Amino acid sequence: MYFTYNDFQKILNIGIRLSTEKDRNRLLTAILENAMEITNCDASTLYLYENNCLSFKIMKTLSMGISRGTDGEFIDDMPPVPMNEQNICSYAAIHREIVNVPDLDHSDQFDFSGPRRYDALTGYHTRSQLVIPLENNENELIGVLQLINAMDQNGSVIPFDEQYDIIIRSLGSMAAIELTNLLHMEEIKAQLYSFVEALTMTLDERTPYNASHTKHVEKYAGLLANYISEMYRCGKSSEFFDQDRKEKLRLSALLHDIGKITIPRSIMNRATRLDQDIHTVDMRFELLKSLYETDMLRGRITRDDYEQHRDELDAELAFIHKIDGVPFLDDENYDHVCRLAKKYHQKEDGTVTKYLTEQETEHLSIRRGTLSLEERKEMENHVIMTEKILQKVRFNKNYSIIPKWAASHHEFLDGSGYPNHLTADELDLETRILTVADIYDALTATDRPYKKPVPREKALDILRDMAKEGKIDGQLVEWLAEALEAEGGYKK
Repeated sequence: MYFTYNDFQKILNIGIRLSTEKDRNRLLTAILENAMEITNCDASTLYLYENNCLSFKIMKTLSMGISRGTDGEFIDDMPPVPMNEQNICSYAAIHREIVNVPDLDHSDQFDFSGPRRYDALTGYHTRSQLVIPLENNENELIGVLQLINAMDQNGSVIPFDEQYDIIIRSLGSMAAIELTNLLHMEEIKAQLYSFVEALTMTLDERTPYNASHTKHVEKYAGLLANYISEMYRCGKSSEFFDQDRKEKLRLSALLHDIGKITIPRSIMNRATRLDQDIHTVDMRFELLKSLYETDMLRGRITRDDYEQHRDELDAELAFIHKIDGVPFLDDENYDHVCRLAKKYHQKEDGTVTKYLTEQETEHLSIRRGTLSLEERKEMENHVIMTEKILQKVRFNKNYSIIPKWAASHHEFLDGSGYPNHLTADELDLETRILTVADIYDALTATDRPYKKPVPREKALDILRDMAKEGKIDGQLVEWLAEALEAEGGYKK
């Protein structure tokens, strides 16, 4: 056998392909298919060395139209191969040697009971084998490549030419190095994800009222990304999310609220307008009753006046408790709070005890939610802190966009969002997705004590209204509705 210039050019091109492939399964498939092409063999199996065994990953048999593991599925009917010298693949792995068996029918060098059982079940006839250990540049065993039944130009099974050894070993070395690099990248990526999840867990633990929000935003964002990709395949979308793009979106979703770590618990955990201050109000109203009773005993007021004040205090306190937990304050109740804020008791010495403090009045008169204007501004500051925190992370060039995506999820298309008042042409699709996912979960969340969850259809209608106002992406809202429907409403 003689190698031509075209043969070496093919090998060079294979090396380039292996070095540029970033998907683990596609890389494994490329290793197997290129080795089969070089040796012109009919079948091949690739194993990875894991947990002191050879784990089956990919198998291809051209003559039988078999292709397993190429799409990354787990094959549970192919058990791991123990490191046993009687097995040809294990032997090659243990001794780091290429093993070439010209004809299994006339060889007793190894235990071939496995291939023979396979042949008996399938009607295949395993004759020649070439087994190559895959070692990286640190002489670490990565796996084993098993080539089966070399073919001549007429399609007849022949032994593997020994001249293949050097070229296949070279291919195996290149493949092992690239696979090692990819595995290292996967390990680093896994560490990054574990660190991010630890951060988000820390954030979620700070407030029981927001504990599931991050995960829900991640899920809704992923749901949208997958649906957009389906629309692309149908010709209804110009956008497509490959694995890399999905990972960047996922990280952005997991990190979008990380700036809330800097927000005081008193703001994060404010379940009602007064929160823990309601107890202070309770004690003050008891004090006021005592003051009016003292006035009666000293003859400053009559018993009827005292009883009138007492009943009024009970009614006002009941009113305070009622509005303390409402999500919205109408005009009537707002006016009631304003009147109540003006009431006070005055002692003989001129000492004044107001029914409500200025801070209590401010919180009770909040039109929507539980946070004052100042507290809301501090809460909104979390997106600025999110970007500041994430800019300290040394993301590589590919992931450097994550701080911007994560910190822009409160921006609106019309420029009315915060913190930078970005407009439609400044907001990437990923940011738009995060915005829709964030609002949808905020509306439907079941763990917010200050409001009841909004039903799915009503939440989608609210999103549609926001889209009509030019704030969010209407197409994303409709795709979210369709994706949720396809998922059966996506039960949390």
